[in-house]
Amino acid sequence: MSSIENKRHDLSRWAHNHQYSAGNGAAERSTRLVMWITIATMLVEIVAGWWFNSMAVLADGWHMSSHALAIGLSAFAYGAARKYANDPSFAFGTWKIEVLASYTSAIFLLGVAAAMVIGSLERLWSPQEIHYPEAMAVAVLGLVINLICALILGGPHDHGHDHSHHHDHGHEHHDLNLKAAYIHVVTDAATSVLAIAALAGGWLYGWAWLDPATGIVGAALVALWAKNLIVQSGRVLLDREMDHPVVAEIRDVIAALPADGNTQLTDIHVWRVGTGAYACALSVLTHDASLVPADIRRALAIHEEIVHVTVEILLCDECEAAQIPTEPS
Repeated sequence: MSSIENKRHDLSRWAHNHQYSAGNGAAERSTRLVMWITIATMLVEIVAGWWFNSMAVLADGWHMSSHALAIGLSAFAYGAARKYANDPSFAFGTWKIEVLASYTSAIFLLGVAAAMVIGSLERLWSPQEIHYPEAMAVAVLGLVINLICALILGGPHDHGHDHSHHHDHGHEHHDLNLKAAYIHVVTDAATSVLAIAALAGGWLYGWAWLDPATGIVGAALVALWAKNLIVQSGRVLLDREMDHPVVAEIRDVIAALPADGNTQLTDIHVWRVGTGAYACALSVLTHDASLVPADIRRALAIHEEIVHVTVEILLCDECEAAQIPTEPS
């Protein structure tokens, strides 16, 4: 394959990945549907929690209001990524719009957790009469709707893109934007379960303190999930990928080049540019005057998750002048 043909092959693969990273249509439609369902349920729970004096139901309603906003943000991110998919000012595609949305959603979750703690402490300090049967019915309705929404979203997996043919060795390629929406729905379901348990305890045994206490437990659970999502999305936003298995695979490819060239990797940078797609820039030092970037691109092509490669080749007699240290073998 000539250098020009190889470059065309790289650009073709990159264009395919760029188009995919703009967002999956099915995930976008599911997220929008869940957003409207969440808004409707939120209104019912806030009104019912206030009317029946249930802190657990009211907290779940306000909790759901932030989820409606965050899920709406996820839907917006899919649309924005799709809209600007062909904008050349996005050097490596628009997929980080979706990752930024998931990070922002996690921040919303932390705010929800704080609000739940404050509201629950107020109710512990100043208890109010709770209408248990009505509040229980609303909490059960909220749980059922959350489970339906979770089924609609289908879990934080990769929609519509089969990586089974990649030499991937089990790398995880989650859609973090979809995962953020899914976590919001799951936390809603968890708080609904806690609200039902608290209301049952208060109704059957007179333990009114369970209602606000459950709000505090739910807040801790929400904060934990938010923290995990912040770590995952923040890692991508900061391009913290140098400990990813794909980096070791690139090193192995360079090490497997013909030994007579004594080619060594002197510098490497790897970052993610899509769901399960990576770009790399690398420098090699070699004695082989015939080695060209196209040779290295062809060698790396067995790893299809590497969609964009920038290569610098330095001949050994240029090493001293360039003062580039070589990596230990």
